Amino acid sequence: MHTWGRDLVRLLATVMLLLVSVTAASASDPTGYRLGAGDEVRVTVFNHADLSGQFTISGDGVIALPLVGDVKAGGLTPQEVEAQIKDALEPDFLKNASVNVDVLNYRPFYILGEVNKPGSYPYVSGMRVVNAVALSGGYTVRASQGKIFIERGGQKKVPADPQTQVLPGDIVHVPERFF
Repeated sequence: MHTWGRDLVRLLATVMLLLVSVTAASASDPTGYRLGAGDEVRVTVFNHADLSGQFTISGDGVIALPLVGDVKAGGLTPQEVEAQIKDALEPDFLKNASVNVDVLNYRPFYILGEVNKPGSYPYVSGMRVVNAVALSGGYTVRASQGKIFIERGGQKKVPADPQTQVLPGDIVHVPERFF
């Protein structure tokens, strides 16, 4: 094989390794998920079972932990909450605290409008609008299937299509069509 051929093979191998590492990193946290009211988390303080447990994030975005009290969690990633808990424990209570926060149950999403069973539904990772509509019993005969909107985080409604990702806490709106 010519030297340029070997160089090309090395370059392709390097590119493949980079793609695999980027894919692995994005798969571990595909959405940059931020915690919110209603999420259930498990806080583990290693070697301190009395400080560990399962907690539900309150309506005002905090979790009440033993020893340290309320810790802000709403709007933060699990890693940011880990850092806050670690800061609250050190140096007064523990030295070199090791903390882990895992999401056990996501807050529900909501689907409103022209679906057969509007309401609140449990979030499932990787959910799309088409899955949300299926969970709610499908469209009614009056549904405007081409004009779906999602309201995310209290922001303005944005247009969505059947393949748009639904996140915990989202409100999916299926309006009525006009003839």
